[in-house]
Amino acid sequence: MLNELATLRVRAQLSIEDLALLTGYSVRQVQRWEAGDTKPRDAAIALLHSMAGFAPESKKTRFNFIDLFAGIGGIRKGFDAIGGHCVFTSEWNKFAQQTYAANFPDNHLPYGDITTINAEDVPDHDVLLAGFPCQPFSIAGVSKKKSLGRKHGFLDETQGTLFFDVARIIKAKQPAAFLLENVKNLVGHDKGRTFEIILKVLREELKYKVWHKVIDAQHFVPQHRQRIVIIGFKEDVPFSWEKLDLPEKGRLRLNSILHPEDCSEKPESHYTIGPEANVNTKYTLTDRLWQYLQDYAAKHKAAGNGFGFGLVTPSDVARTLSARYYKDGSEILVEQGGGRNPRRLTPRECARLMGYGDEFRIPVSDTQAYKQFGNSVAVPVFEAVARVMQPHIESLTTAKGDLEREAA
Repeated sequence: MLNELATLRVRAQLSIEDLALLTGYSVRQVQRWEAGDTKPRDAAIALLHSMAGFAPESKKTRFNFIDLFAGIGGIRKGFDAIGGHCVFTSEWNKFAQQTYAANFPDNHLPYGDITTINAEDVPDHDVLLAGFPCQPFSIAGVSKKKSLGRKHGFLDETQGTLFFDVARIIKAKQPAAFLLENVKNLVGHDKGRTFEIILKVLREELKYKVWHKVIDAQHFVPQHRQRIVIIGFKEDVPFSWEKLDLPEKGRLRLNSILHPEDCSEKPESHYTIGPEANVNTKYTLTDRLWQYLQDYAAKHKAAGNGFGFGLVTPSDVARTLSARYYKDGSEILVEQGGGRNPRRLTPRECARLMGYGDEFRIPVSDTQAYKQFGNSVAVPVFEAVARVMQPHIESLTTAKGDLEREAA
């Protein structure tokens, strides 16, 4: 887990070397501070507070929520947008913690492994958010585990049972509402038995009113990405999925997220370079990799299989971006024309494809960024769902506040 100094440094978009130069201390000394070997100087903390724009939450919020299996905060952004205030975050991956900390100026740091967190230590909250791990239930994840002779679904003890950690926190804290997210395949996994268990726990054991819906992010971004959204309320509310506004699919194409390469945007980091902000040639596939992907696709086509790369143009809609995109980019390869090999999306384009604005900071390596965006949710989907939930959350939290005032 990141300590305070490391979190602030990431938010300020400074390297360890930058911080050493600014404070006058050695790189090794800064590394000792971040490792917890020695206490950081107060002046260094104060400097980073200033540069990171860190300040305690001051705006009036409508409700409090917690963010479990937070990733880089995609679900959270939807609930921030409707006036929620995050009071607790859990995310075990240290690189995702870095990106999360760089983008959310909270007065708390992301906690790590949820299995080690006592429910009593979680702050009281009105809404629980959890994008619990999908690998045990995804089509790709199940196929890979089967091929390796490994268990999947709830039998996967390292990931599949993490739903029950969500359930124990719901049971202990009794939030007014929750939102859970997973892959579409969760509904049909193990002939529907896995999903039946989840619904039974939520409805019969925890006594929540539950609704679920598979939503394709293609309504909001130029990417076919289906995910199941499960929401629950502690009390009866007139919730209806009919209130969810889903724009027409296909209205957005990849040209809306690709770098224009025409001087209309500033160069960013190593993603784009030169006065026209052209995509760095490092994202173009090498001759060897491009040939391998073509041979691989031809082999499977001859065998009657559908495996192969996804070659797209600016007028297309992309396949689902996955966490393995860093390996070869094969599911979304951008055609470049002019006899050039296709290229991968840049991390910034991946961020846009998932609905993150250009203000979203990417403080990690390309490999980690590809993994993070491939594992993320499409942000606009969850903002739309949050807005449908909003009046019911407010009615329940208002009623709770009235009862508490009467009791006092």
